[in-house]
Amino acid sequence: MSDSDGKKTLGLRGAPARPGNVKQSFSHGRTKNVVVETKRKRVVVPKPVSSKTGTGSNPSLGDPKKRPAGITDSEMERRLKAVQAARARESEEAEARVAEEKARAEDRERRRAEIDAKEAEEREREESLKAKAEEDARRKEEAEAAAVATAAPAPAQPQPAGAKVPNTKGGAPAPVVRKKEGDREETNKRNKGNDDSRRSGKLTLNQALTGGEGGRQRSMAQMKRKQERQRQKAMGGAVEREKVVRNVNLPPAIVVSELANRMAERVGAVVKALMTNGMMVTQNETIDADTAELIIEEFGHKVVRVSDADVEDVIKEAEDDPKDLITRPPVITIMGHVDHGKTSLLDAIRKAKVQSGEAGGITQHIGAYQVTTDGGQVLSFLDTPGHAAFTSMRSRGAQVTDIVVLVVAADDAVMPQTIEAINHAKAAKVPMIVAINKIDKYEANPDKVRTDLLQHSVIVEKMSGDVQDVEVSATTGQGIDQLLEAISLQAELLELKANPNRAAVGAVIEAQLDVGRGPVATVLIQNGTLRQGDIFVVGEQYGKVRALINDQGERIKEAGPSVPVEVLGLNGTPGAGDVLNVTDTEAQAREIAEYRSKAAKDKRAAAGAATTLEQLMANAKANATVSELPLLIKADVQGSAEAILQAMEKIGNDEVRVRVLHSGVGAITDTDVGLAEASNAPIIGFNVRANASARATANQKGVEIRYYSVIYDMVDDVKAAASGLLSNEIREHFIGYASIKEVFKVTGVGKVAGCLVTEGKASRSAGVRLLRDDVVIHEGTLKTLKRFKDEVAEVPSGQECGMAFDNYEDIRPGDVIEIFTREEVVRTLA
Repeated sequence: MSDSDGKKTLGLRGAPARPGNVKQSFSHGRTKNVVVETKRKRVVVPKPVSSKTGTGSNPSLGDPKKRPAGITDSEMERRLKAVQAARARESEEAEARVAEEKARAEDRERRRAEIDAKEAEEREREESLKAKAEEDARRKEEAEAAAVATAAPAPAQPQPAGAKVPNTKGGAPAPVVRKKEGDREETNKRNKGNDDSRRSGKLTLNQALTGGEGGRQRSMAQMKRKQERQRQKAMGGAVEREKVVRNVNLPPAIVVSELANRMAERVGAVVKALMTNGMMVTQNETIDADTAELIIEEFGHKVVRVSDADVEDVIKEAEDDPKDLITRPPVITIMGHVDHGKTSLLDAIRKAKVQSGEAGGITQHIGAYQVTTDGGQVLSFLDTPGHAAFTSMRSRGAQVTDIVVLVVAADDAVMPQTIEAINHAKAAKVPMIVAINKIDKYEANPDKVRTDLLQHSVIVEKMSGDVQDVEVSATTGQGIDQLLEAISLQAELLELKANPNRAAVGAVIEAQLDVGRGPVATVLIQNGTLRQGDIFVVGEQYGKVRALINDQGERIKEAGPSVPVEVLGLNGTPGAGDVLNVTDTEAQAREIAEYRSKAAKDKRAAAGAATTLEQLMANAKANATVSELPLLIKADVQGSAEAILQAMEKIGNDEVRVRVLHSGVGAITDTDVGLAEASNAPIIGFNVRANASARATANQKGVEIRYYSVIYDMVDDVKAAASGLLSNEIREHFIGYASIKEVFKVTGVGKVAGCLVTEGKASRSAGVRLLRDDVVIHEGTLKTLKRFKDEVAEVPSGQECGMAFDNYEDIRPGDVIEIFTREEVVRTLA
């Protein structure tokens, strides 16, 4: 708004300056009164323009004399325009209200017309029902009359056309009985309730498409039940509801309301039955299966016991038709002691160099490979570690294999892991082939190997047994062809077959958490065919096959029986040894995985909880004297983590033990560092590394991270660290005995024993025990050891000396003093 429009400003005209006092406050309680003078701006109000001046005035603005003071023509014109706009809006709103009222009136009229049409249709339907009821009554009377005429003793003679029917009883013809109007209405009312649901009138296209009048249509069974009730009611019988016997699925525990729902009974009736049996429960309480079974039988239903494990019924294996079975490649597991040349032998077969790239030159992971021989036969190999810590890996390899190749070094004979491999093969009941490796060495003695195997009930063919043995050399390739021939012969004898045209079933050989690909599982397909896109469940995890990668690193679309593949698409890392099953839907796989996870969690909770207070107190008392070495372990694959856990459990004794706080697969993360800091534990990474964020956090919080690539070094370091928690062993060495001959009392010193060293020597710095009648009376240290008047460090045997004890003076002639020294010995774990 500009200053030239003449609008009056707010203010006080002619107001003088108003002085006042203001009290100012300062720190430390200081105040000051200040006089403030307020001045108002003087407002100059222009005088209204007189009509006597020469300027013309707009007659529409009214008389200027009647305006408020200070209102100019432009302001007045603006106000008039605002008033006109407001009136225009009011007129538009009035027109809109009129139009809305008109639309509402039309809507009411339309609804009223629809209601009238429905009422007319209802009346028409009622009239048609009345007419139909009258027609039914008339037909019924005619049928009764015909029945009476049929039952007459003398049949009527045929009459000519147009003749009147005579009265059978004689006399005048029977008059036609007509119903009165009141009786007809009563009949219609009686039949209206029974036939009200029938369609009346013509069937229109709209009724046929929408299903009558838009209500829910009755089923055929419901119509039959209604007709049966009407028939029984017409015959005068009691209409009783037929009892429906149901099969009730009964879990181990069930809520009362759910039990009533499954029986299709009223909840109140079920609660009443439970109270009759002495159980005061409500509909929201849970009852056990035995009680629920009694209630179900009381209501006349059948019990079908079910459990949570029934969700796994969808993956139960069915017997294959022998016509669908085809020959599959054999699965061969290479087993033996560490450093006996298992991986080198497999490299010679595959013409690869896997062994040269392994840490420490030893295998620490289970590997799966597929080899095609020169004759075109396909063989699947599993290479297992030979170290003592990888017992579970060897056991898994023996469980999923068809043939075990036992590799024994000709220069080393049978070793502990060789014996273990023999036991695994016997437990799995699989045939064995002995490969005597390193035959090219000068000190090789294969006959000694065969003789040592006899001690473990393994009799080779050269010793008149049934176990094949082949002398091979992984370095020169000697005997490789003979070994493959022996494997092929054994596979032919086994007649291995599988059905590729069914859902896949496999075993997880190894699992790991890859940074770029997520959880990856190495699976050996045992039966069926696994295809890309299949939904599967494996252990406590499930997923959808996103990719299949063979042992050469190539992507494939499907994997048949005896084919090892890497499977991508899991939602988590499964456990090594879990079974993979293909399901129809993802919902089934998720339900099975959730059930298995819950069951495993409950099992762990039950195993870790003490059953009684006495057991809890006993465990606390036993653990009070045990020192623990907490550790966090992260490994590259699931099998290595499992082997490390088993190795850690074997370290320790009654005084110290290793406690693994957490073990997992994958890189070391910030979460692991946080847990290690809270528990004051180091982190051990086996073939994994910490990411940049975890390294920075560990350096900041002082968490120790150790990396290992060979399991030997890791076990040795953990043993050394656990040994540091052991208390030192104190050993005593007896150095001499002295006999007290006389006791002297010396002023300022106390009692001094005059002794004769009878054995060994007496030392000033040694510990002493006072024996009286071969009973220890006192144990302590010497205060003084003198030879004549001189203080000496030691006194040899056969010489006399004076001894005084620290803080003890009860010494008598004839007592014996035992002199000994103590030595602390550092203990280590075996």
